[in-house]
Amino acid sequence: MEWEKAMIQILTRRITHLIPLLMITSLVVFWVTNILPGDPTTSILGDYGTTQDREALRHQLGLDQPLLLRYGEWLLRTISGDLGQSITTHQSVLSMLLQRIPVTLELAVLAVALSIIVGVPMGILAALWRNSWVDTLLSAISLSGMAIPYFWVGLLLIMFLSVKLGWLPPSGYTPFFGDPLSNLRLMILPVLTTGIAEVALVMRQMRASMLQVLSQDFIRTARAKGAGEIRVVFGHALRNSIIPVATIIGLQFGTLIGGTVVVESIFSLPGLGRMIVEAISERDYPVIQGAFLMVVLGVIIVNLITDLSYSLIDRRVKP
Repeated sequence: MEWEKAMIQILTRRITHLIPLLMITSLVVFWVTNILPGDPTTSILGDYGTTQDREALRHQLGLDQPLLLRYGEWLLRTISGDLGQSITTHQSVLSMLLQRIPVTLELAVLAVALSIIVGVPMGILAALWRNSWVDTLLSAISLSGMAIPYFWVGLLLIMFLSVKLGWLPPSGYTPFFGDPLSNLRLMILPVLTTGIAEVALVMRQMRASMLQVLSQDFIRTARAKGAGEIRVVFGHALRNSIIPVATIIGLQFGTLIGGTVVVESIFSLPGLGRMIVEAISERDYPVIQGAFLMVVLGVIIVNLITDLSYSLIDRRVKP
């Protein structure tokens, strides 16, 4: 009961600390967005709009007002839950985000799940058979996975699994709740493309952490008392070596939320990253600001969950 109360207090304190961080982030996001080169009136009127037309449109959009005043108005609307409307499509930015976020979130969750399911066992095996051919093979595979860029992996998978073998569709997206089987089939290639590097990173961290724990005195004591190897590895070593891996997983998950631009473009996924690229090319300020704010908020939440997970893994650790 005391542990649960302590967790609630810690969670409340962390959320309170997030408020000034979000304020600073919102200011940076708004400022960076508005210093981007280019003019949103060009995206709307094209190259044939007159100077008078552009000035009238800038006035209509409020772009002729001082930057600080525009930031204050945007911040007040954002606090009330109104992220504005897209300059080019006139859709609600919030509704656009709610359509795109599930796609990116699904890709990130599946990629992280793949990295845990495959990377953790690979790291354990490499640590247990240190300096053997198993360790050498797994280390070579992990280094290759970390070295190959996303776009190259994606193209290779499309050429081999889609074009040559015809096993999987090369691109497209179906909502999960619309057709779960079709959704998962279409997500296999994007998840593999994203997850290969994540598997390699988790495997390397798991191996290093496991080797460090296996050399500790309490492991030698457990073996001296007659504990079996399975109990030593999974009952003692794994629990004490998983926290650094959880840190890496949390950091990578936060990165994936906003870093899936290349994968979403290759496989035509209507996700958040692809929307940001389109909004930047069109200088759609409200969409850029709303999307980046959501990415930052997602990263903060993931890091908070990661910190709290340390106490769930080992209650001796205070987040």
